[in-house]
Parts: sequence; C-alpha cells; structure tokens
Amino acid sequence: MGGHHVFQTVRRDYTHPFYGSLLLSHIDTDAHYPYRHYIRPLLFLLRRKTGHLTDPVKLWGRIPSAFLGFLWTLGSLERRASPLNAQLRALLRTRVSQLDLCAFCIGLNGGKALERGVTEEKLLALADFATSPLYDEAERVALRYTEAITMTGGKVESGLMDALKCHYSDNEIIELAALVAHQNLSTRFNRALGVKE
Repeated sequence: MGGHHVFQTVRRDYTHPFYGSLLLSHIDTDAHYPYRHYIRPLLFLLRRKTGHLTDPVKLWGRIPSAFLGFLWTLGSLERRASPLNAQLRALLRTRVSQLDLCAFCIGLNGGKALERGVTEEKLLALADFATSPLYDEAERVALRYTEAITMTGGKVESGLMDALKCHYSDNEIIELAALVAHQNLSTRFNRALGVKE
C-alpha cells in the first residue's frame, strides 16, 4: 500500500490521533457570496483547478487584500530558490499544524510532505522528532525552533539560536522564522473559524 493512499485514508478520519481535536466550521460562506470583482478570477481558477473552493479560500476571499497578501507571502516562502529544502518546509508546516490543532492544515501540509518525498514513517514520527532516528540534527533543531515560536509562552533561548547557527545561515534562520510565522497565521485563522475542509 503506497504512502499517499495510507495518508489519504488518515486524512479523512478526523478522529485519528494524528489530528488532535477538531472544531466544526463556525461561519458558512454562501455559494453566491458577492466576492469583490478583483478576487473573482483567482477564485475561478482555484475552483477549476480543484473542483471546489476549500473553506479557508472562501473565508480568506471575503477579505481579498489580506488574502492576496497571504498568497504572495506563501509563494515567496515556497519558491523554488528557497534556501530551505522543500521536505523540511513541509515538515515544519505540518508540525505547526499539529501544535495548533488544525486538521485541515495537517492534511494539506502532510500531503505535501509525502509528495515531496518524505516517507510515511517519518511523517507519522513527526511529533516524536526529538528521539526519532528518522530525523537528523539539522531537522531536529529546526523543529525545536518551530515549537518555540508556535507554543504559547514559548521562547527562543540563546542556546537554541546557537544550535540553529551550527546548521543554518542567518538568512536561512530568517526564512525559518518567516515560514513558521506564516503557517501559524494560516493554522490559527483556520482554527479560530473552525475550518474543517
């Protein structure tokens, strides 16, 4: 059984422990919601690409200038020329999603991790990265940094920053911070509004 198939099965089971708790959607967006004219072409393209609009897209679309800014930042952080490899970016986004209890985000980012070559075994060991032999030291320190940024009351201690600098340049650390902050924006937006799909 391929990793993608297994993960897609887990994605649909919102009671699976990989997801944490799940809220129901709090705000419904009518199919005929009067989106601003300048966001409609983008929504049309997204609907044509996937067959439907996800709840986050429907909700973000109601504040179009913020949505465009969000997408621009996403594109910048996920660019091909990013100094952070694509697998690591997906793992960090998935870890934020786990910590923020956003099932939609876990499914989306976990799926991207698999598409980018992360094994299912490694993905399912993500919460135990500190002790898992599947993670190298550079990944572990990036994930510790992710947790320090994401967890309420978390603090980036000087020792953690020193450890980061053993594996990442200053510009790469800035990219890490921006990536984690962006994913926190996404997951917390979705969780605050009870996004389910």
